[in-house]
Amino acid sequence: MSELNQRTVAALGELADELVEQAGPTSDFIYVDIGSIDRETKKITEAKGLTLSQAPSRAKQLLRAGDVLVSMTRPNLNAVALVPGRLDGAIGSTGFHVLRSRWLRPEFLLRLVQSQRFVDEMSALVQGALYPAVRPKDIAAFTFTFETPAQQSRIIAKLEELLTDLDAGVAELKAAQKKLAQYRQSLLKAAVEGALTAEWRAKHKPTETGAQLLEHILTERRARWEAKQLAKFAEQGKTPPKDWQKKYPEPVQPDTTDLPELPEGWVWASAEMLFSWGSGDFLPASAQIDGRYPVYGGNGINGRHNAANVAHSTIVIGRVGVHCGNVYLTESSAWVTDNAIYATSKHERIMWPYAELVMQAARLGSSSKGGAQPFISQKILNDTVVALPSVEEQDPICDEYTIALKASMVMEQNIELSLKQSTAQRQNILRAAFSGQLVPQDPNDEPASVLLERIRTERAEREKQPKARKTKQLKEIAAVVSKLIDVLAEAGDWVPAQEAFRRCGVADGALTDRIEELYAELRKLDKAGRLAVEAVTDAQGRKLYDKLKLLAA
Repeated sequence: MSELNQRTVAALGELADELVEQAGPTSDFIYVDIGSIDRETKKITEAKGLTLSQAPSRAKQLLRAGDVLVSMTRPNLNAVALVPGRLDGAIGSTGFHVLRSRWLRPEFLLRLVQSQRFVDEMSALVQGALYPAVRPKDIAAFTFTFETPAQQSRIIAKLEELLTDLDAGVAELKAAQKKLAQYRQSLLKAAVEGALTAEWRAKHKPTETGAQLLEHILTERRARWEAKQLAKFAEQGKTPPKDWQKKYPEPVQPDTTDLPELPEGWVWASAEMLFSWGSGDFLPASAQIDGRYPVYGGNGINGRHNAANVAHSTIVIGRVGVHCGNVYLTESSAWVTDNAIYATSKHERIMWPYAELVMQAARLGSSSKGGAQPFISQKILNDTVVALPSVEEQDPICDEYTIALKASMVMEQNIELSLKQSTAQRQNILRAAFSGQLVPQDPNDEPASVLLERIRTERAEREKQPKARKTKQLKEIAAVVSKLIDVLAEAGDWVPAQEAFRRCGVADGALTDRIEELYAELRKLDKAGRLAVEAVTDAQGRKLYDKLKLLAA
């Protein structure tokens, strides 16, 4: 920073103090609230069209193109944006502090409130715990190095040059990140449908195909059921009834409609053919006693306990809520809570790691039931269709998948590191910009200190003006409202708002600088049931103008 501007420090409230009308809407309107802002791009992307009757209590601030909006709630999230020309005249939430200035370029202001120093200072001033927020006076008190408008323009141009390049790099990184997520899903699909181990199959011939393995599994499943039934008959001293074997509950057959063709020897099976399921047991956090056994819920391991309710490795599946359908593999004994379902048994020739892969590939979350609280049932699990390879191929599948997955995770870590570096670089650029280190000062410019002193002098003079002027303005507005009521009463029907104002003299220049206060008075009449306001639209539903009508008192 040059010596010229070393002590030219100003507060936002000194320079961004232009009046923001608080009249609220008088007809259908475009509403901008905190949720309208994309915190990543710092742009307004979700402005909402509302009718007058839908206006929330916070819809008060009349926005103008070039305004900079700063969310006062959770300043650490830095929900800030510049109002574009298309939203000139929109209504903003009172949850924003609106920065409007004659002396600070809008783009300069927007970049200033994105700086880490601004975010940190505002975050340190938050009031409240459930609804952490700063006050308008906190934002107004933020100090920064003031630059002349000419220097601001040079800084903006340099920032646009540097940050545009940086943003392009970030966009590429995020695109790569998205593709990597798609790749991992494709990798999982390739693993459990045989594509990942095509080379292995070309070199190895299994002793038993997946189809033969499934046949043995189903034969042994039926044999276990029959042995169990015979033992039950013997325990009860009964002779097995005729055709008792026909009561065997056949597992659901896989629905292979629209499923791809599997490699030779592979076969589609239903999960019910391969697994049995059970629900976990309730274990509140207060009842957990720290021990050697991991506690699994729908979100994976969420603690440890001194007892286990599952004495073997198993796959655990989130049963309900946001983690519904998540799949985890336990290493050995564990406690599974009632927020999850687990495999109570499987055939010994199905490897647990492969079981985890096929259930992950099934994307169980997309099969869940329920609305606000989705859930997975054992029936949904039983109906799930999975691919079954030979015993010999299951380990190579898991090995190949693990190697490829680890490589993708390294790439993901590199991308995340680059994104963090980009964020740091952005802040370094902003820090340089607002400390005078990014763009050299033009010695031909008027000193910023001189301009700031003049601004402060003008501000002090304005504050000395008598308050009576406000009273006079209010009287003028009241007179126009009275005249408007007379005009509408005389018309006895709908009158275009512009025509009604013209008859009152507003369109001829009277009170044009106080038009928002006039609208505020009209809104009061509307709420009191004295005035009707209706939008007139064209054939495409686009608003043309408002019309007014006086209602009976």
